[in-house]
Amino acid sequence: MADIAAHQASHSSFRSWLSRVGQGRHLLGLLFLLPAAVFLLLFLTYPLGLGVWLGFTDTRIGREGVFIGLENYQSLFDDSVFLLSVFNTILYTVGASILKFALGLWLALLLNQNLPFKSFFRAIVLLPWVVPTVLSAIAFWWIFDAQFSVISWALIKLGLIDHNINFLGDTTNARASVIAANVWRGIPFVAISLLAGLQTIPQSLHEAATLDGATGWQRFRYITLPMLSPIIAVVMTFSVLFTFTDFQLIYVLTRGGPLNATHLMATLSFQRAIPGGQLGEGAAIAVAMIPFLLSAILFSYFGLQRRKWQQGGGD
Repeated sequence: MADIAAHQASHSSFRSWLSRVGQGRHLLGLLFLLPAAVFLLLFLTYPLGLGVWLGFTDTRIGREGVFIGLENYQSLFDDSVFLLSVFNTILYTVGASILKFALGLWLALLLNQNLPFKSFFRAIVLLPWVVPTVLSAIAFWWIFDAQFSVISWALIKLGLIDHNINFLGDTTNARASVIAANVWRGIPFVAISLLAGLQTIPQSLHEAATLDGATGWQRFRYITLPMLSPIIAVVMTFSVLFTFTDFQLIYVLTRGGPLNATHLMATLSFQRAIPGGQLGEGAAIAVAMIPFLLSAILFSYFGLQRRKWQQGGGD
């Protein structure tokens, strides 16, 4: 009888535990998130941890390395190519992000108007984003070709220039060309995301401001921009992350040339680690990108905090 009573008591406690799990939303949510957490742990956390470890070793392809501490990172500060890649990455990220935001916001405002065939144009805008990056890069490689560039051909026909432009062979032109290609590819993400944010702004606010005599610029400055700022913070954070870690576009177009003028930290890391065989040094370059990426994440965090404040939250 004692065993039966103990079994019933344990069964009752198990049912009460299941009842508490069913009633506790947070615990149940954690259980549902567990498979995704395991997936991220295996495919994200482990490679990241391995990369950090390799950065502290002198590992090469085909040879296990030994722990050397901060030697890889110390050598990077004396590496002129690495310092140039940091400058290129910042220039590439800042220039492309500013252009993508300005053009994306303009396009979002345009698509938010009552235009004919508005749905069709919204679908067309997405094309640069959904096309594979390598395919886009190959198309721009043809467009920027030193001999057969359609841009040079058009400008010559218009009488604006008298010789072909060396887009990818000149350092300044190469930097501008890769930024232009990245902007073309990234505008749809910014435009569609900001357009979704514009759809959430109540039209009654604009109508009330119009009745009070506000101009279009005043409505944009005091209504649209403040209410869109949380979306802008998140969208531009992702845009900066995508741009800062860009690899495929640069590698197909220039492979870091000419004279390392378009080498980003991501492409230099790959070049040193795989073709160069220096896994430890390549991993150190990749790890050096983390502080920049964390800064972008913090920017997004403060943007979300602003959104809480706008909604009346205490945080």
